[in-house]
Amino acid sequence: MTETAKDRMRKVKSILVTQEAPPDITSPYHKLAEKYNLKIDFRPFIQVEPVSVKEFRKQKIEILSHTAIIFTSRNAVDHFFEICKELKIEMPAEMKYFCISEQTSNYLQKYIVIRKRKIFAGTKDTQDLLELVKKHKTEKFLFPCSDIRKNDIPDFLKANGIVFTEAIIYHTVAANLSDLKNVYYDILAFFSPSGINSLLVNFPEFKQNSTRIATFGSTTAQAVKDAKLLLDIEAPLPNAPSMTGALELYIKKANDIK
Repeated sequence: MTETAKDRMRKVKSILVTQEAPPDITSPYHKLAEKYNLKIDFRPFIQVEPVSVKEFRKQKIEILSHTAIIFTSRNAVDHFFEICKELKIEMPAEMKYFCISEQTSNYLQKYIVIRKRKIFAGTKDTQDLLELVKKHKTEKFLFPCSDIRKNDIPDFLKANGIVFTEAIIYHTVAANLSDLKNVYYDILAFFSPSGINSLLVNFPEFKQNSTRIATFGSTTAQAVKDAKLLLDIEAPLPNAPSMTGALELYIKKANDIK
């Protein structure tokens, strides 16, 4: 008989979040750990490696032939400006920047004087960012990204007839997790298909047994199913838009907390 998520609902004492630890001690994860007396550890399952200038040149991209840049992460910002530095390219004052969030747009000040630039930032999600892009569809966009990325941004740009160039500026690879071989957690929390891939690359003989798997986003959830693993916690939920919210709902049930 096929085991269901309900059959697997056992008490939760430990969680491994497959991302960097949040710098803020008041983060939702720390509050969750304190509230329910949990052990929550953080360990990135993926890492990024910059492309070399030689590899970038093979893409035959003229950065300064574009009038706007789309940034979806601080990784993209760092690796883009590193490439520019190595190529001795200085961003013109009239270049426009479209960022996934205010945090990403603020991060630009590491490389440019932001008060003198035209910067647009989303407030909720990728769709929010793309609506901003749509309002400036006459620009010629550059989209610096990883070799592994979602299709939503390129698909949207193509569907709306927006001129853009995709520039691969870093690679997303599996991190070395050999030290976790004999470490057990009640829940593993994943945020990208690359994280699932890293689990399988590092532990090809992985047996899920009673370990619960939590995911954020539909593509990550599908990656779990494609790997023939059981998905126990799927975020976002209508009543829990964050990973911590979905985890808390599950923990209340599993730990029988009223």
